Amino acid sequence: MFLLLQTDLMAGGGWPQPKGHGYFKLSEWWLIANKHFTDMGKIDPNQTTGIFNTTLYAEYGFSNRFTVILNVPLFSRTYFNNQVSFTTGEVIIPGEAINSIGDTDLGLQFGLFSGKGWSASASFWVGIPLGEESGGTAGNLQTGDGEFNQMLRLDIGRGFSIGKNAEAFANAYAGFNNRTNGFSDEVRFGVEAGATFLNKKVTAVARLYGVQSMKNGLPSADLSSGTSIFANNSEYLAFSPEVAYNINEKWGVSAGFGKALSGELIFSNTSYTVGVFMKL
Repeated sequence: MFLLLQTDLMAGGGWPQPKGHGYFKLSEWWLIANKHFTDMGKIDPNQTTGIFNTTLYAEYGFSNRFTVILNVPLFSRTYFNNQVSFTTGEVIIPGEAINSIGDTDLGLQFGLFSGKGWSASASFWVGIPLGEESGGTAGNLQTGDGEFNQMLRLDIGRGFSIGKNAEAFANAYAGFNNRTNGFSDEVRFGVEAGATFLNKKVTAVARLYGVQSMKNGLPSADLSSGTSIFANNSEYLAFSPEVAYNINEKWGVSAGFGKALSGELIFSNTSYTVGVFMKL
């Protein structure tokens, strides 16, 4: 779900950063899950699993059309709770945890056109497997999936006004994610809309986005030793609202959550995020 996590943190949508401008965000994202969607889309319980990511996200405009984007989970922690017998209260399997850096994304965004409120861009992303793909006694604790991936994505957006006191935008995107090491390729898509109001102090954004697996890789069981956000052939449709408060022209804070509305081989619990950002 960094997928919920890593997929949709872009500040600009179809708009690249102007030359010399930037957006930088340090955030905490976490998910504590005791249930998941099966490969049939049904919900089953699982050993309670916690995932915490402290992430640095950055956009910087090297020209009015060319923006570099970096998404780095600086610290990633995954743990399992103890498995306890319902009858005796004894610990059957002790809990474990691992800590590491997480899988990192590097993106290059190019503005295709801009005018009359419309903007479109194309971006190329590379996923760098810096996380731990097999940790813990059984090798089923993960902070990464161990595979390089490359994604092409197209965004188109429009900005407009709502009355005299609110500025709004809408954006849509679609992308194709080429995965390696036996993982299935993916189609990614989404729409988002937001508005800034209260004298430019508050911005509210709502996102609906999804991942559709092509299921052209190895079976999921060959690539995951347990329930994980890194399982092969994961797919979902998710809703993720976020609210940001602009303290001044440069600094602000934000909070939001993500919820998978449907899916396969993905946790079904709600994820949360809080962050602080700076606009250059």
